[in-house]
Amino acid sequence: MWTWPLKSAPLTQSSGSGKSTLLNIMGTLDNPSQGEVIIHQTKATGRKKDQLAQLRNETIGFIFQIYYLLPDFTVLENILMPYWLKSTHPPTEVKKRAEMLMGLLGLQRVKGNLATQLSGGQQQRTAIARALMNNPKIILADEPTGNLDSETSENVYDMLREINWEFKTTLVIITHDPRIAEKTDRIVEIKDERIHLDLKR
Repeated sequence: MWTWPLKSAPLTQSSGSGKSTLLNIMGTLDNPSQGEVIIHQTKATGRKKDQLAQLRNETIGFIFQIYYLLPDFTVLENILMPYWLKSTHPPTEVKKRAEMLMGLLGLQRVKGNLATQLSGGQQQRTAIARALMNNPKIILADEPTGNLDSETSENVYDMLREINWEFKTTLVIITHDPRIAEKTDRIVEIKDERIHLDLKR
């Protein structure tokens, strides 16, 4: 059974150890072979696909190494996409939240740009803003800076930490980078598909 007491924690260790599979189970994208997944006091195990989709959209934000931005949509439109899954006419407060997130992540200047016109760092920040659009309780990030240079990676992780403090959002981050792991409140190290270390600080 997985619950969410974490503030900010990375899952670390070598490729093939099961981290991404575990993250997919946490995010209800995969089913566990045994046990239960409980998210924000809601049992996810055994729910229908449409119920899981609603739970994900309302509770979880995803940030992937591949950003999955829609190339023919602008930065603003990509950020609004999680809301558009519920309604095609976002009210004023939703648009204001999108503007606030773009301001927080330094995207105001490029909000009208297509995703294909952005740098790697801008694409990643757009993906982060999209993940935050529905004010999720949890952000699941799978190697979110794997395609970025070291300076941009540091900036992105600093932004994630600020989001953790600002919105009280739980972050679960997969990373191979020990420097990033050291910035978190809890480190869970996975080795050979088992928890090898669970360090709270």
